[in-house]
Amino acid sequence: MHNHDLSPWTHKHVFDEGNYAAERGTRAVMWITAVMMVVEISAGWWLNSMALLADGWHMSSHAVAIGLSAFAYAAARRYAHDPRFSFGTWKIEVLGGFASAIFLLGVAALMVFESVTRLFSPQPIHYQEAILIAAIGLLVNIVCALILGRAHEHHHGHAHAEHAGHEHGHHDLNLRSAYVHVIADAATSVLAIVALAGGWLYGWSWLDPAMGIVGAVLVGAWARNLLGETGKVLLDREMDHPVVDEIREVIESERPEGGSHIADLHVWRVGKQAYACALSVVTHDRNLTADDVRGWLSIHEEIVHTTIEIHQCR
Repeated sequence: MHNHDLSPWTHKHVFDEGNYAAERGTRAVMWITAVMMVVEISAGWWLNSMALLADGWHMSSHAVAIGLSAFAYAAARRYAHDPRFSFGTWKIEVLGGFASAIFLLGVAALMVFESVTRLFSPQPIHYQEAILIAAIGLLVNIVCALILGRAHEHHHGHAHAEHAGHEHGHHDLNLRSAYVHVIADAATSVLAIVALAGGWLYGWSWLDPAMGIVGAVLVGAWARNLLGETGKVLLDREMDHPVVDEIREVIESERPEGGSHIADLHVWRVGKQAYACALSVVTHDRNLTADDVRGWLSIHEEIVHTTIEIHQCR
């Protein structure tokens, strides 16, 4: 009887250690912002403030994004050892971010439509009450940023301790996108306060829907960036990453007398700080083995899974 768990050819396929601090932080932020989202949207409709409504819709997108992040962390942890996921479950987090970005684009379009409508059909606004709600929303955003910032510092400290000297995108993409979203949401709250103050003090009623449009542009820009970042990972577009040049350098600098070079190379991300690669090496060195190449690549801890072919040339 053979114990496959003790076989030297067997290795785990959990390439990402998870981020428990971020999971707890995103769950707390989700509930905080969900409550504030309802308050701002309701107040925006009741007080006829497009800037406040835009901020509320932006906060709704934030609540959805954070909710997806929290769900992704939990799902990735739950199915981490499920063998049906060939390269682990980390991309569940990335998929959540991609879905959130698509939702954000729809929200941005709705904000533009409503703001343009208010420009041509202005409505009376209760400025003082709206400013108070917007200020509370800004305070909530600051609290959420602090919560996620602490989670980032906690995880980043562990990443430095475990991967000293390897700084190639080791950030938590899920947490980082949520943090950037909170900052963008805070900026939208500031725009709402400025617009409402201008209308209250100077009678510039047009400033409220104008700031709604500016807020929509911020949401759209963030959504576009998030689509680009998550789409790159989901489509495995990693061949311009520095780790690719490091792999080529390692293979082609070792045993130069053997004339080894890479004929085919594919690199893709399987975790926040983990990459898999499949490569074919053409060499004149008859003694070169796949274990040799795997040993050369071991100096880069972010390369956690390799499939190697050796082609001997006469």
